[in-house]
Amino acid sequence: MFVGRLGHVKSTRERWFSPRALLLHVTMVVWVSGCAAAAYWQVGRATQGNALSFLYAVEWPVFAVLGVLGWWALLHMEQVTEHQMKARQEYEEKMRREAQTARQIDGEDDPTLAAYNDHLNALSTKPKKKLWGH
Repeated sequence: MFVGRLGHVKSTRERWFSPRALLLHVTMVVWVSGCAAAAYWQVGRATQGNALSFLYAVEWPVFAVLGVLGWWALLHMEQVTEHQMKARQEYEEKMRREAQTARQIDGEDDPTLAAYNDHLNALSTKPKKKLWGH
């Protein structure tokens, strides 16, 4: 039980205090502050007679809420495990084999189609770009 708690504390610390998380926190604070300032400015313009600014005064808080939701989602994004990555690679390899078998059965007489399929095959074997959570 105690070891489980240490693992939970470590994952919580990594989630909230890793360099990536700290950057997300700072970005979220700047974003919400900017949206609040813009909303305040638009309310001032609306009270001076600019009717369109009433819409913007409502829009900026919505943007702030969306920023907070994005911040929360990025913090709680699950990391892909090694097992999941291996399963995906096996699935992709299976799909490549099936596609190659289908091409061999069809005969692929069209050289343009063959070139396109070769291009797709080359793209699928390239290493993928590392994304934030994957």
